[in-house]
Amino acid sequence: MEITCYRDTELHRDSHLLSALVYNTAHVLLEHSKDGVVFVPIRSMQFLAVIDREEIVFLDAEHKNLVDIAWQNFRPQQRKALTDPVSYEAVFYNKNAKETMKRLLVEFPAALNVMSAKDTPLSTARIIKLDRNQTKD
Repeated sequence: MEITCYRDTELHRDSHLLSALVYNTAHVLLEHSKDGVVFVPIRSMQFLAVIDREEIVFLDAEHKNLVDIAWQNFRPQQRKALTDPVSYEAVFYNKNAKETMKRLLVEFPAALNVMSAKDTPLSTARIIKLDRNQTKD
């Protein structure tokens, strides 16, 4: 799949923190990608998230090639542990993007989880029961 995306004039930029779980899941999916890009459909919003090594952009189904919001300038190197959130900047290109952002913060992690459950080898893990040797008193 190949998509050409266009950006309108930047209207606003905010600093945010992305949970470690969401950031790490996105990057695990990216590492499993052959092309260095991951397309995550957010069906509940009719949006598509496009993840690459530099940013995550969100495209509305109505305006397929126009970026509504871009999450950029991730700073994972600033965290002290892999479980710490990652700072980033959200760039808004649409006047309604702040409202969209509120929904994305809920719906994007859910869409990532669906994608992760399908595509990562980790989802096929099994628990093997082992017998413990008990010592006699």
